Amino acid sequence: MSSRLPRLAACLTLGLAAALSAHAQDASAPQAAPATSAAPVACGGDLATFLAGVKAEAIAAGVPAEAADRALAGARIDEKVLARDRAQGVFRQTFLEFSKRVVSQARLDIGRQKMKEYAEVFARAEQEFGVPAPVITAFWALETDFGAVQGDFNTRNALVTLAHDCRRPELFRPQLIAAIEMVQHGDLDPQTGTGAWAGEIGQVQMLPRDIIRFGTDGDGDGHVTLKTSAPDVIMTAAKFIQSLGFTRGQPWIQEVTISDRIPFEKTGLQPGMTAGDWFAAGVEPRDGNKSFASLPASLTLPQGRKGPAFITYPNFNIYLEWNKSFIYTTSAAYFATRLAGGPVYQAGNPDPGLDVDSMKVLQQKLADRGYNVGEIDGILGSGTRAAIQVEQQRLGVPADGWPNAALLNSL
Repeated sequence: MSSRLPRLAACLTLGLAAALSAHAQDASAPQAAPATSAAPVACGGDLATFLAGVKAEAIAAGVPAEAADRALAGARIDEKVLARDRAQGVFRQTFLEFSKRVVSQARLDIGRQKMKEYAEVFARAEQEFGVPAPVITAFWALETDFGAVQGDFNTRNALVTLAHDCRRPELFRPQLIAAIEMVQHGDLDPQTGTGAWAGEIGQVQMLPRDIIRFGTDGDGDGHVTLKTSAPDVIMTAAKFIQSLGFTRGQPWIQEVTISDRIPFEKTGLQPGMTAGDWFAAGVEPRDGNKSFASLPASLTLPQGRKGPAFITYPNFNIYLEWNKSFIYTTSAAYFATRLAGGPVYQAGNPDPGLDVDSMKVLQQKLADRGYNVGEIDGILGSGTRAAIQVEQQRLGVPADGWPNAALLNSL
């Protein structure tokens, strides 16, 4: 993850992604692993002086001076990028709302068409990297609607802007250096290359360092062109997903039905249970497949015990690496099962959730009791879910982590 900004907000700029990637439970990101060095990263000040420092760093990294000059010529600060960075929103849709919106019949039809059209490329990707076509295709759909909406911000200027800005230069300066390297390789035109406001490029929205590390020439033209080449997109996405820890031949998510006798206090993304443990506790796979009983597994209830229920396997972790939003990741994983031939989930009849103001009241009550729920923001994040489960146990009700009016009143 050292080179990747988990996509918590970069795609907020995109038409499709306004519906899709405004998905972050906490969209104050992009984020990345902290820099390995504690030394401060140069930022701010005169732009020409700043760019001279960037050029020197690129040359030290092995980029010819001519390529660095070509990459940085005419670079400017984009105030619209700063506005996007400062005005990121938060995501408050439920799983049912979001998944029904994005896993549409039209996207399923297009996705299946793409899997058929590029069957040979997908087969090659799975053979080389172990990642099946539905997993790749679901991300392809959710990120840019199969390339239809990729962003119109000048990539070089976006990265110059965010690297020069002193809010998070340690995250964006390495991406700017990588973009200069892409210019050197002929894979990015600094004047015309466009993408998302945070510097992500192409049909699966990848950052320059990841493109350099995982970019794979799928069409044999000697370049990695993620904006226009579907084979490059498929092969690169497969290699990147493999790097996140995807294990060949294993499932990622499985819809299940549950009984009222299961240990709700152990639900959520918690370790310690296998799928077989959950099956023994009364959890039943809708597809009847219990062949992965020995794998570690979590039982996730996006909207509590009365809503959809899923067992998530170790491969689900790659979705969390791709995007930290639980709602987005669960929707993307479910989307992949649909592309693989799975049925529509059973929506159930979950209790109504809390509105934003009521959620803030609940979070404050939990914080007052000593729980770490993070910012009092009205967002049902992992800290709030965990605190709810503890309080539900104390109150003697099923600890499914779903906040409702009865819980709030009880507190």
